Amino acid sequence: MKYELTELPLDQVRTLLAVVDEGTFDAAAAALHVTPSAVSQRIKALEQRTGRVLLMRTKPVRATESGEVVVRFARQLARLERDARAELGMSGAGEPTRVSIAVNADSLATWFLPALTRVRHEPRLCFELRREDETRTASLLREGLVMAAVTSSPEPVTGCSVRALGKMRYVPVAHPGFAREHLDGPLREVLATAPTVAFDRSDDVQDVFVRRLRHDRIGASSERHHVPTSEGFAQSVAAGLGWGLVPEVQAEPLLEAGRVVLLAPDLALDVPLYWQQWKLDAPALAVVAQAVLAAAAQALR
Repeated sequence: MKYELTELPLDQVRTLLAVVDEGTFDAAAAALHVTPSAVSQRIKALEQRTGRVLLMRTKPVRATESGEVVVRFARQLARLERDARAELGMSGAGEPTRVSIAVNADSLATWFLPALTRVRHEPRLCFELRREDETRTASLLREGLVMAAVTSSPEPVTGCSVRALGKMRYVPVAHPGFAREHLDGPLREVLATAPTVAFDRSDDVQDVFVRRLRHDRIGASSERHHVPTSEGFAQSVAAGLGWGLVPEVQAEPLLEAGRVVLLAPDLALDVPLYWQQWKLDAPALAVVAQAVLAAAAQALR
């Protein structure tokens, strides 16, 4: 069966976004100042028009894969409307433009915040940062929850552009005492059994490094500590909880102070990073992208 789509009624699109953001039909109705029945009718009409189920009727309501496409469109539409109102002088006096960005913890702790300080003051901006692993930031773009993201994915999300930022280098380090106690032997053998520090349960950077070192499928030790902040991670390694791959820029002062030792001077792990953003002719996104790309060119390899 084929569906001919001539337009997406804006009231229905905005209603879908309200339901996703508010979590329930009743809450969306209150936010839109209409009845729950009207919300339900608009969603059904939009699903009939698109020929797809757009919402999973759970608690809270969740968008389907097709629904995420419409939600992303709704957020972009809202962004364009705010920009147009600002250019026409219809926005509140002195009201800044809000830019939502997903960024990984290590970038946030090292080079990304200085990049934002480079953004010129016009147009006036407020940043809303969402911390997420670089392998998962693209999903926030896909769901329309952010306007831009630092990601490890070179494949552009639908409706987004992508540009290479550079590579973040991670180096294997450990506290000197920890190295003497746990890492006395061939590195490819001892790293697979020694206590490890990881960011969280989805952090596989240490496992990837060990597999490359060993040329097999064995990863780092199952005895690992989870420390879900970039600064806390580096300090945990320096304190001797375990070995770990620390961003080079964070490892350098620890190495100079003798708080950690480099386990493999000739080995490191480079993670390519990319900047993805909505394809919108939005002045705010343009100035942020310019600042981020310039900072990355200096900070990343």
